[in-house]
Amino acid sequence: MEFNIICNSANNRARVGELKTPHGTFETPIFMPVGTLGSVKAVDPVDLNGAGAKIILANTYHLYLRPGHKIIEQLGGLHQFMGWSGPILTDSGGFQVYSLARLRSITQDGVTFQSHIDGSRHFIGPEEAIDIQKALGADIIMAFDECVSYPADYEYVMESVKLTSLWARRSRDRLDNNGNQAIFGIVQGGMYPDLREKSASELVSMDFDGYALGGLSVGESSQTRINIIESTVGLLPSHKPVYLMGVGTPEDLVESISQGVDMFDCVMPTRNARNGTLFTSRGKLTIKNARFVDDARPIDESCTCYTCSNFSRAYLRHLFMSREILAYRLNTIHNIHYYTNLMAQLRLAIKESRLDIFKKEFYKNQKSRL
Repeated sequence: MEFNIICNSANNRARVGELKTPHGTFETPIFMPVGTLGSVKAVDPVDLNGAGAKIILANTYHLYLRPGHKIIEQLGGLHQFMGWSGPILTDSGGFQVYSLARLRSITQDGVTFQSHIDGSRHFIGPEEAIDIQKALGADIIMAFDECVSYPADYEYVMESVKLTSLWARRSRDRLDNNGNQAIFGIVQGGMYPDLREKSASELVSMDFDGYALGGLSVGESSQTRINIIESTVGLLPSHKPVYLMGVGTPEDLVESISQGVDMFDCVMPTRNARNGTLFTSRGKLTIKNARFVDDARPIDESCTCYTCSNFSRAYLRHLFMSREILAYRLNTIHNIHYYTNLMAQLRLAIKESRLDIFKKEFYKNQKSRL
């Protein structure tokens, strides 16, 4: 992996970069659609390419359980298995194990947990997490970490930071692949700035290829999240990519990019699409609303996606109310395009030194009536 800064904003930490991987090069800031099981729900790789996706995220924990990383490796790796030729990032599984709080036990060795599928018992430590991701063949892989809940006691978070650093070192040591896979360390520390600083310092000393901010969007306020992002990004090497995990809304992306974040993932565009909530340049639209029953306009008259270029709000409402499978595909294509296009607009605004103007227009338009 190679990361180069193309330009920096004069007024804040925002920047445009270029990230090269074995399966393609893309500009940052970038949004990664989530393909948990090796599939971005409701769409295929052709749809993803058409919607502007350049890199997708897949989930180590879920693919380990089903169909199994060894099967995927036997069949040529995750790119070939799912028919996606572009870059892939896999998370370490730490967040999914965190979500199984009642079904897990944690030691310095790793985590023993019960499968959410059939209750079978499994163990994943940092070495196992890296081995799984090596078998999957992702371009960018993540060190194993412990994600903590919010709120959490200071003492517990402090011990969690120690554990995450220990696991990060073991993850780093496990990866030996002649540079074919990049590895990111994950900064933890809850909502405690001093523990975030401690975590960042320890990970930076290990010289990862990039750094992620984990343990956010777990119940904290948006202002708390922004404060943590602002203080933590400044602790990381400016010449390496910064990835904000699991965040979030269009507003989250706009604000985080101003703080120097380069990469994002979130289920929000795809999950909202399946629930009938569509993102537009003028705010969110709930397609099931009765006022769209005879509305001949596209979802967003300024959008150039396949869905907006061919179908009306009335038709999309009809599909959704009828529970037609096509509704989920067309809605998802639009929402992914919205996110990728928002990133493209932000990159252009940074290049043209007008990010502040773009942000003002963005927030003004979000309050417009659809």
